[in-house]
This record gives sequence, C-alpha cells and structure tokens, in this order.
Amino acid sequence: MTKRLCSLLSLALAAGLTPLTTTIADETPRPAPPATPASMPTLADLQPAAARAKVRLSLPDWEQSPAALQASVDESIRRVDAALDKIGAQDRTKLNLDNTLRALDDETYPILKVANRVGLIEQTSTDKAMREKATELSKILSEWFVKTSFREDLYQVSKAYAASQPELEGEDKKLLQDTMRDYRRRGMDLDVQKRKQVEALQTELSNWGIEFQKNVNEAKTPVVFKGDELAGVPEDFLKKVKTGENEYTVDANITWQFINVMENASPEATRKRLKIARYSRAKDTNLALFANMLGNRRKIASLVGYDSWADYKIAPKMAKTAATASQFLERLRTGLQPKFDAELESLRTLKAKHTGNKDARIELWDMRYYLNQLKKTRYNVDTEQLRVFFRYENVLQGMFDIFQELFELKIQEIQAPYRWADGVTLYAISDAGTQAPLGLFYLDSFPRDGKYNHFAQFGITPGKLLPDGRYQRPVVAVVGNFPPASEDKPSLLTYDNVKTLFHEFGHALHSILTQARYTTFSGTSVPRDFVEAPSQMLENWVRDKEILDRFAFDYRDPSRKIPAPVLAKIEEARLGTIGSLYRRQLSFGIMDLALHTDPDGTAFANLAQATNAILSDVYVPVPPDTAFIAAFGHLAGGYDAGYYGYAWSDAISADMASVFKQSKGGLMDRAVGKRLREEIYAVGDSRDVNESIRIFLGRERSLDAFFQQIGLTDKPD
Repeated sequence: MTKRLCSLLSLALAAGLTPLTTTIADETPRPAPPATPASMPTLADLQPAAARAKVRLSLPDWEQSPAALQASVDESIRRVDAALDKIGAQDRTKLNLDNTLRALDDETYPILKVANRVGLIEQTSTDKAMREKATELSKILSEWFVKTSFREDLYQVSKAYAASQPELEGEDKKLLQDTMRDYRRRGMDLDVQKRKQVEALQTELSNWGIEFQKNVNEAKTPVVFKGDELAGVPEDFLKKVKTGENEYTVDANITWQFINVMENASPEATRKRLKIARYSRAKDTNLALFANMLGNRRKIASLVGYDSWADYKIAPKMAKTAATASQFLERLRTGLQPKFDAELESLRTLKAKHTGNKDARIELWDMRYYLNQLKKTRYNVDTEQLRVFFRYENVLQGMFDIFQELFELKIQEIQAPYRWADGVTLYAISDAGTQAPLGLFYLDSFPRDGKYNHFAQFGITPGKLLPDGRYQRPVVAVVGNFPPASEDKPSLLTYDNVKTLFHEFGHALHSILTQARYTTFSGTSVPRDFVEAPSQMLENWVRDKEILDRFAFDYRDPSRKIPAPVLAKIEEARLGTIGSLYRRQLSFGIMDLALHTDPDGTAFANLAQATNAILSDVYVPVPPDTAFIAAFGHLAGGYDAGYYGYAWSDAISADMASVFKQSKGGLMDRAVGKRLREEIYAVGDSRDVNESIRIFLGRERSLDAFFQQIGLTDKPD
C-alpha cells in the first residue's frame, strides 16, 4: 500500500489523510535513539554529486514537539494563502503557464510537505501527545485543502488561462487538462449555492474520515488466553505475548499477532474469539460515522452529475465506470468459482478429519488455519520452518542487491540526523552510472506501541522541478511490522513477509525514481487502479529459485538454501489455495462497489448486516453481530469505490512481469529493467498510464498472464 497526499491540482477530496495505527498501550516517552556510527556516510557526503546533477537532496526539519508541529502548520497555511491570493488576483489578460498552473504547483508544494510530515508523525511517533496533535492538525489541513480547492479566484484564473487555448504539449498539456477536469468534478461550474453545498459536504466527509481512522487506532482489542488455548502456536511467538503465569495477551488490532494465531492455533474456540474481536473493532463508533460518510458521498456525486459515488471516483481512473470495474470483479468471481468450491471442500475434509465430525463446516475463523494445514499436509510446505531462510537483514540486503543490479542503482545506508524511534534507518538511492542522487528513504520495520500496525509506504517529500531549475529528489518512508528479534533468535520473516517487503519497496522505487516535472504527477500519483501494479510485480522475484538463492539461506548454516522441490511445492500450494485467497479480496471489492452504487442508501440501512451479507455470499459466512466494515480503513481513507484496483492492478502487474520472464535475461534482464525504470517509474502520471503500459509492454495489454498466475487455464467469460 502507498500513502500520499495529492497536490491541490489533483486533490482527491475523499476523507482520510493517513492510514490506520495500532492500539496504543505504553505511552511513556522513548529515550533518544543511539548515535549512528561515525564511519557511515552522511547526507553532506552526497551533496557534491547532487550539485553536479542539479538536484536538491534534503531531509525535512522534523518537528519534535506539539508546539513546533502547530507552528509549522500555521506558518505554512499563512504563507501559502498569501501566495495563492497573488495568483488569484492577477490580470486575466496576462496569464501564462508560469503564472497559473506552474505557480499553483510551486506555491502549494510547501504545505504538501508539511501535511505529509503530519501524517507520518501521526502514525509513527513514540509520543502520544505528538500523535494527538498530528490528528488534530490533519483535520485542519484537510479542511484547508478542501476550502482551497473550491477557491473561486483560482478557478477563474485557471479557467481564463484554459480559454486562451494555449499551445501546450506533453506534461504541460496534461496538467491543464487534468486541472480543468478536476475543477469540473468538484462542481465549480455549478451555481454558487450548490457549489457551497458540495464544499460543506466534502469538509464533513474529510473530518469524518480522520475520525474513523482515529477510532480504529484507539480500539482496545486485547484477548487473553491460557497456554492450552494457544496449542500449535510457535513458541517464539508465545514468548513475545506472555503477560503472566500461563497467560498470553494477543492484540487483535496488531496484524502480525492476529495472523500468527489464526494460522497456527489448533483450538477452534481460540480462533473464533480472536476473529470476532478483530471483526468488532470500533463498531460502536464507526458504524454511524461510516453511514454518514456514505450519505455525503451520494449527495456529492448527485450534485456534480454522477449516478453514484463509484462512478464519480472511477471516472478519472483506468476503469472509467463502476460498471466496468464491477464486470471485471464478477468475471473473476465466476471464473474462480470451481477452484474456490474445490478448495473449500479440501478444507472441510481436513477439518472433519481434525475434529472427528464428518459434517464439519468451514467457518470464517477456520480459513487461515486450514489453508495453512492444507499447505503442510497436501503440499508439504511448513511456513514456520521456512523462516530460518529469511533472516531480515539478509533479505533486506539481498533485495537491495537485486534491484541495484536490475535498475542500475546504488543503495547505501547513511546517517540519519533525526530518527523518530530506535531502529529507524535511512538510505540513499543514486544512479549507479552517474552517481546522481535519486532520493532518500527511511525504513521503520518493527512493531511498537502506538505505531501504524500494517505495511505501507508514506510519501514525505514529493519529487518535482523547482523554480530555480533544480529537481527536488523525493523522500519517503517504508513502514512495516515484521516479526521482531527475540533474545535467542534474529528477526525471521515468513515467505509472505518477504513478498510484502519487496512489494513496499516497489512503491518506494516508484516514488524515488520519478522524473515528473509537477508534484501532481510525481511518483505514485497515478490512478489508484494502477498504483499497486509496479509494486505487485516485484513479488514475482520472490518466486524465482536463482534470485532467492542470493539471500534465502539458513542463518545458522549459510550453505543451506531452499531446495528446488520445496519451491516447486510452494508454487503448487499457491495455485492450490489461490481461489480462496482471491475470493476474499473479491468480497471486499464487490462489497465496496455495492456500497457506493446504492442510489439512496436503503440497501444498507443496517450497515453491518448488509455488508456482512455480501462478504458471506462471496467468501464464507461472517460471524453474526460483528462489523468488519467498522474498521475497514481502506474505504474511509482513499480506496473507497477503489478496492477493485488491487485485482485490476494485479492483472497489469502479471502482464508486465511476463515481459521479464520472456526476455533473454529473465527477471534480471537489465534492458527490460531499464525500460521499466524509464517508462513506468520515472514517468509517473505525467502521461496517460495506458500509454506508459503500452510502451513498456511493446504491445497492447493482455489478461493471459494474469489468468495463468491465478491458475485459470480457461479464460473466464
């Protein structure tokens, strides 16, 4: 997942500036991080190369107190407002690209950087007061972005410049087209009363989205178990969650803890308790909030001329219409039905054998456990035993080595002048040939109290061409929650963890390798139904034996690699369980589109019951009296009417990966890697992504590779 703020010119006015965080427990301030070794390169060491390349390579001045954070936001709003006032007051007969669209991109840039810092601080700070202040300021900034996007003077300047019919090409032409499109979509051509109504609805929607996320962040979901209730769970995990004599506390809001128990705990009652806790997070507060959000979305869509919020949100994306997105999901649902049915029967047979009940049925809390058991019994794949091959440090360096070679890069750790927590590291990426710096990224890999509890890339400093002619190189953060080291063992990742690391690093590369001139087109600022594709594609590298052998070796005996037959079984297991895994994803996407195409809200009057019914129909029955939707942050924070994009992007990523697989050098073909870097990563959204994909592929798009990837030999109708 990638998290970013959009620029003024392409502001996605949906709610939610930031993603979910984990439950907050210990709120004591953390000590200052230990000093970085003096022998490590510094940012200053890279400045001569930056000067030669005419780029600006810089880190933020990180605010370290609530007062400093407040001051930064206040000053940024004051300065940007003053600059925008001047743009809006210009003589309409003297407009040009520099004093309109470029000026807007330049003058809103500082507040984007501040907003990105606020968002990251909210999710990663070890200080509760800082997190709370950041949440407060997120609302202020969100309201400012909404208000600014509806400014009449800026609209009239842009409209007057567009009316002059300037002769523009390439990125400049697209900037003008997208700017006027977005103004129309905001309802700026409506009468004043309706426009103000849209603005008020958007402001409410934005604030409710932030409140939704905050409620999930603060949800208290500890579930206490006795030792025998966690039978089957790895001993290493039990050590990390032990809270008393024969007492273990598992937090259902912390993903890695939840998954570990759901995949390994043999007592069904344990899995059921934890699943219900997970699916009940924030339901007392967020169900009403989300219902309000749906209402505002319907009203906005109607006011600006769309049949539904889904049509409104999808119009500027690749799919274009809700009908197209829905047809895509339903085609996959139908195509996967035989596989899904067969897999469910295999799981049911396992449960019947395990419980001695020939009439056993598979419940939602059984899915992860019996999928894991199926991999062990039918495919002889034990994910826990594979951990010894994936020591975190080895995987990280191996990943760096692979993509340094493939994309002709240099990745080096440098001293971090400031780190928000122990263990946060800072890296610089440069071009291997010219030594030109390309960007910086922080890595915050392990869980702690008060931190975002999943995996995402956060934008910090977007790339853009500065008014002085230099290019501001991007800064991002990759935030994760990998299993931490224990007293007697290093951090050992699961195979899925490794895929996740490659995926999130793909987002970082997409951001850092950008060459787009404008912030609004920079890096991952692409249509949401494409944004996952360049990172999903890198997961293919984790399935290749030769590439895995570079870094996947037993940390106790480096001569031991994962045997080829084991990898073959892993692939067989993937294909043998993908129907279940994909149907789960499809259930979320289908539910999302149903929510956002309901014309008057009557179909979802009972929100929890109606959404649970869809999830139950597409996947497996959801426990009654739970409310998955109440903590489904995707639909409150930017993926609303867009969750289909994961599958849509996955289809594109499979097609793009096929270019590597069919090339002479395979997945390490440098010529194809260069084309990916130049035609996908560097371009961002500075041209239509359909054109970028076509140029990279050297042909039109195809679904063949995707159907093969998910094990469908016959193309779904």
